[in-house]
Amino acid sequence: MLRILLALALLMACIGQAARLPETAVTVNATQLGETITVDATLIVAVSLETAWEVLTDFDHMTAILGNLTTSEVLSRHGNLWLIRQKGVAKYGFLSFPFESEREIRLEPMKQILARNLSGTLKRMDSEAHLVFNEQAVQLRYHAEIVPDSLLGRFFGASFVHHEVEEQFMKMAAEMRRREALAQSAPR
Repeated sequence: MLRILLALALLMACIGQAARLPETAVTVNATQLGETITVDATLIVAVSLETAWEVLTDFDHMTAILGNLTTSEVLSRHGNLWLIRQKGVAKYGFLSFPFESEREIRLEPMKQILARNLSGTLKRMDSEAHLVFNEQAVQLRYHAEIVPDSLLGRFFGASFVHHEVEEQFMKMAAEMRRREALAQSAPR
């Protein structure tokens, strides 16, 4: 009887481990057709929806989260319509690309972020990020269409964008996990 109980306990432990989601999972697909680079990416991170949203919309502190930004500021907030400006340097191997952007951000709190590039070093960029909370983790589904403004940017295109999105998602996930741990350890 003891052996049966131990076997059941072991089986339940194994099932519980198998059902857990990975702490962080990132998939990125970037393709290029002509000048346009299309990105579809998914980030799954084991944090609350509130923590994920807080990090994704913390533009005033984004330079501390993403190492390639030198400036990130919210220029205006009109309800759920924000205007942000960012500057930085994206690195890919031995190459570096300075960039700047001014974007209009439309927020649907805890659900989606729509962004449209107004000016900067890209000819065009439109993106949307959709958030879904599934029991233990947040899933962020991201789609963007980008038209670089330089020949160099178009030449390295999809592989460069893939690298940048993957790196940025991993850094945002790390910040989400850090903030989640702080929130959980704070006295109630």
